[in-house]
Amino acid sequence: MRRLLPDPGPTTVDEQLEAFRPWEGPHENRPFVAMNFAATVDGRATIGGVSGPIGSGADTAMLAGLRTRFDAVMIGAGTMRAEHYGRLAKKRETREHRERLGLPADPLTVIVSGRLDLPWDAPLFTEGGPVLIFTASAAEPPPTATVVDVVRHEGAVNLSDALGHLRRERDVRALLCEGGPHLHEQLQADALVDDLFLTIAPKLSGGDAPRIIEGPLPVVAELELAWLLEEDGELFARYRRR
Repeated sequence: MRRLLPDPGPTTVDEQLEAFRPWEGPHENRPFVAMNFAATVDGRATIGGVSGPIGSGADTAMLAGLRTRFDAVMIGAGTMRAEHYGRLAKKRETREHRERLGLPADPLTVIVSGRLDLPWDAPLFTEGGPVLIFTASAAEPPPTATVVDVVRHEGAVNLSDALGHLRRERDVRALLCEGGPHLHEQLQADALVDDLFLTIAPKLSGGDAPRIIEGPLPVVAELELAWLLEEDGELFARYRRR
């Protein structure tokens, strides 16, 4: 892997992330929020309905590395149904590494699900690791091996209030959001995203798969490029919202 910007030269995922400490810069009323997406050159965020076929091993390493540097990871219900998440910190060494950084051993998994329509047989609900669900549904989740807490909002989930709850009630200083595109749109529309990590794979998929953001924004979000890496034609960009 090589760094193209800001200081050209050889690098690795671990080296690039070593100085990235988002938990040190929370906002007063919400966590520091970063989005992470992989996309094809034509901007598609899924192939065959899932994101896995887009990126390479280096993209997987970047995803895993980012997960070690946040208190919590947020996903939308659609992403949960498509990807069937499991425990985010499965390996003991990963949990120990997080603790050495001053983070909880297991990141809190945060799910935004308006109707509480989730794949309750997914490994996330059987492998352990804390889960918090924001929902507008009055339904009760089924019994699960994993401890699941539910926070209910009236009518629809208010993401600004949800982030405030995470900061105030769960001491979440840094939150990594992995999509999907509709959740990304809602967060960007409310100016709640600080960083965007975007892997651009050297692939064209066509079709009508979603892009990394779906739906209009009230204003164009201006970004600045913090770094750009490359390996085997795959680009890894980190953008900051101005």
